[in-house]
Order: sequence, then structure tokens, then C-alpha cells
Amino acid sequence: MTTQYAKETSVSADKSRDEIERELRRFGATGFGYAWQGDYALVVFEFKGRRMKFVLPMPTLDDVKRDKRGHSVDRRTWDNRLEAEQRRRWRSLALSIKAKLVTVADGISTVESEFMAHIVLPNGLTVGEWMTPQIASAYEHGNMPPLLEGPRQ
Repeated sequence: MTTQYAKETSVSADKSRDEIERELRRFGATGFGYAWQGDYALVVFEFKGRRMKFVLPMPTLDDVKRDKRGHSVDRRTWDNRLEAEQRRRWRSLALSIKAKLVTVADGISTVESEFMAHIVLPNGLTVGEWMTPQIASAYEHGNMPPLLEGPRQ
């Protein structure tokens, strides 16, 4: 059984978005934006000379219409569950971004290492969007180095 972070949170999605913006300012980000369309929210920002993009999938009615056993629940329950899952996902994103900012600020890691998948390339894709098919291809075609490569001679 997996545990979901912030499953019982009462912090609104708006407060979590505000927290993300405050933390970005506190750590020196030079730009911030937020938008949503359909079932996705988008957070973009500039930090240490890099542009970042986080796409946050939002829950849909289909995600909340049934209980754990697969039985239908009433409409009011849908609304409550939908809002709760939105709050939970925003809390999770806030935690993730803040942890990355702290790790960079403390010198544990670099901007590139912590935000790699979310760095926006000149073509508008993130590194993650660009690399994902290449990683899948490498595994599919067996073009992977050994897991434990010995010392190079």
C-alpha cells in the first residue's frame, strides 16, 4: 500500500501556489508564472539563469467517481474528493520545488541536477520531454552500459 503525501491537507490549492511563488522569490527566482487549461496546471519560473516548467496533472471526475472498491459515489462526494485531490497535488508540488531550491541553496546539488527534467530548452520542450523517448529507445534496443561498470583501463 502506498502512502500519498498531504492526503489529509486542508491547505488550499491557492495557498500552495502562493507558497511556491514566495519560496521562489526567497531563493532568488527572477520570474514566475502560473496557468491552467483543462486537466493540467502549469508553473513556470526563471532561476539561476534557467527557465523551468512544471506541468501538474489535475484530477478528473473519472478519478473521483468511484470508491476504492470501484463503487459509484454521489455527486457531492465527487466535488469534495476532486477538491481534496487538487489540494494534495499542489502541496506535493510545493514540497518538491521547495526541496529542490533548498538542496541547491545548501550546495548539496546544482540547479541542473535538481531541475534537469524541468529545464526548458530553446525549442520549448523540457529536458525530460526531449529525453524520455531517447531513454525508452536506449532500453528497447539494449544500448545501455552495464549497471556496475568496472574501472576504465
